[in-house]
Amino acid sequence: MNRITGMLPFLIPLMIVEFVLLGYTLWHILTHKNYKRGNRTLWLIFVIIGMNFVGPILYFILGKEDA
Repeated sequence: MNRITGMLPFLIPLMIVEFVLLGYTLWHILTHKNYKRGNRTLWLIFVIIGMNFVGPILYFILGKEDA
């Protein structure tokens, strides 16, 4: 238990950043129609399953259409 308590100052901000990134990514997917690769359904599934930083970051690198 003491080990987890010592890591909380690092874990809490990391979790907040992760959820903010996930929320922004989901908002972006739902409000845009064009993607470089794939479609809306594919990116929603991929981002939700890869909920940690991997899914959202890959969407912005590979899927987001430059407007």
